[in-house]
Amino acid sequence: MTSLTDADATPDGYGELRAQLATLTTEAFRPELAEIDRLATAEIARIMNGEDQTVPAAVAERLPEIAAAIDATAERMARGGRLIYAGAGTAGRLGVLDASECPPTFNTDPADVIGLIAGGPSAMVTAVEGAEDSKELAAADLEALELTADDTVVGISASGRTPYAIGAVEHARAKGALTLGLSCNADSALGAAAEHPLEVVVGPELLTGSTRLKAGTAQKLVLNMISTITMIRLGKTYGNLMVDVRASNEKLRARSRRIVALATGAPDEEIEAALAATDGEVKNAILTILGQVDGPTAAALLSESDGHLRAALAAAPRTT
Repeated sequence: MTSLTDADATPDGYGELRAQLATLTTEAFRPELAEIDRLATAEIARIMNGEDQTVPAAVAERLPEIAAAIDATAERMARGGRLIYAGAGTAGRLGVLDASECPPTFNTDPADVIGLIAGGPSAMVTAVEGAEDSKELAAADLEALELTADDTVVGISASGRTPYAIGAVEHARAKGALTLGLSCNADSALGAAAEHPLEVVVGPELLTGSTRLKAGTAQKLVLNMISTITMIRLGKTYGNLMVDVRASNEKLRARSRRIVALATGAPDEEIEAALAATDGEVKNAILTILGQVDGPTAAALLSESDGHLRAALAAAPRTT
């Protein structure tokens, strides 16, 4: 008599996948929380807050790997490469969120940092059936971007098994691009596929398998690091000031003036004159004040220094 495996015997046909999920830390069931729905709201909030506090420690354990991945990313971007996030569901949405924040924060071209989500833009608000299960869809999405060896692709998946994220990394690596695999399970398939595995193990969720919680928070923290520190390395900041900020609304215009003031200590009249002379470009305005140069000279110096304000200041022909 032929024996049946658990996968074969499962009526719904998903036995193999269910068995696989059962091995993942992010999918583990916590019996001590089985009656959480009977607790007072304040107590549930306390428990949830305690869970969240464990996330930064899990990220801290992976800082050496994260730093190495960021340095490699910055090196590629300095050569003209792009930073591309690829994920499905919550992971994909977090990548799109991080990418969309780069233009207003660092004045990057929208094509420099890109978020791909399985199923396309509509999947940001409505789940697209089956999209996350396709490696081929990820490869096609990257092909549409005309991927190059100077690009960096970050596959994002809490489980580390999502075919779309793995497919993106595998396709990118085959093209010679830099690959990062951000997941929340150890020894994941995504980590194995990537040149830089970033496995931040946060443990089982408050709600079994709801990886928008601790896993999502961990992914958000790491993505913040990848984009922010890469931009620091590329000269998008001066100290901790966002000198490449794009003043696209009243709040950002006010922030621009405050940044110039903090960087230079100049009076309001001088700040306004500097911004007028540089078409509102914060970095250029700071250089005109601190470097004692005019607007065109500031632009030329920044171009020669690849946008690094400190290097441009060092090269400014100050008069005494």
